[in-house]
Amino acid sequence: MKTKKNILLAFFSILISTLYAQKPTEMPKPTEKPVDLSNPADIIIYIVLPICAVVFYFIWRKKRKK
Repeated sequence: MKTKKNILLAFFSILISTLYAQKPTEMPKPTEKPVDLSNPADIIIYIVLPICAVVFYFIWRKKRKK
């Protein structure tokens, strides 16, 4: 019975602490704007780098099988 109370107390203390957790104020907030493809940095970050990651993954996997 005592362990049940301890587990329940721990659960509620974790629940209460997460409910009162604060969102950091210094962090930038997400925007609702879509990705601007006229900006070269956005093209590199959202198109070129993921394609490179996929290509390098398949090259790495092919070399690993040999």
